[in-house]
Amino acid sequence: PVILRGLTDNTRFQRLCSKINLLKEYGDRSVRLSTANTYSYRKVDVSFREYVELLLRPQTLDALGNDTLYFFGDNNLTEWHLLFSEYISPPFTLPQTKGAYSFGIAGAGTGVPFHWHGPGYSEVIYGRKRWFLYPPDKPPHFHPNISTLSWVTHTYPSLSPEEAPLECTIQPGEVLFFPDRWWHATLNLDTSVFISTFLG
Repeated sequence: PVILRGLTDNTRFQRLCSKINLLKEYGDRSVRLSTANTYSYRKVDVSFREYVELLLRPQTLDALGNDTLYFFGDNNLTEWHLLFSEYISPPFTLPQTKGAYSFGIAGAGTGVPFHWHGPGYSEVIYGRKRWFLYPPDKPPHFHPNISTLSWVTHTYPSLSPEEAPLECTIQPGEVLFFPDRWWHATLNLDTSVFISTFLG
């Protein structure tokens, strides 16, 4: 994993992602939410306005990940095409891969517990996102339905130096590259807007 700075200028994309602009353009459109647990099996469709005005809230410590609805990915690429066309993705790729976008908005304290997938980039447009990462051969101890906030509060402080993850916090203007099959969990420190580019 590595943080890249100053690669691109997404000032225009950031402006288009302001709350007022997104509600004006997409408020009445349907978005698909996923549960904020490791497997994200449950999906719920709501209007974007309903998500922003009623569901976009800070995470409580006792809320389970499988009871928390999270807007990230499952984007309708046709409906969101104009917005995504303004995003300038990192200029680096891996051999024989193409990038696919996953766009999201989430409240403070939310995040996805430990999971892994293929390589890619994560960029924060608004807010800050904290990452916890382990290499593929060092799977972390966690429960797939316990929220990242609960893990950080109850498990993380008791980890020995050998058990501790790599970690970082990215903010606007920074891009995190995450390698293939690395375990990672995320925690939004603020209400955040973010986009990932998965290389597949």
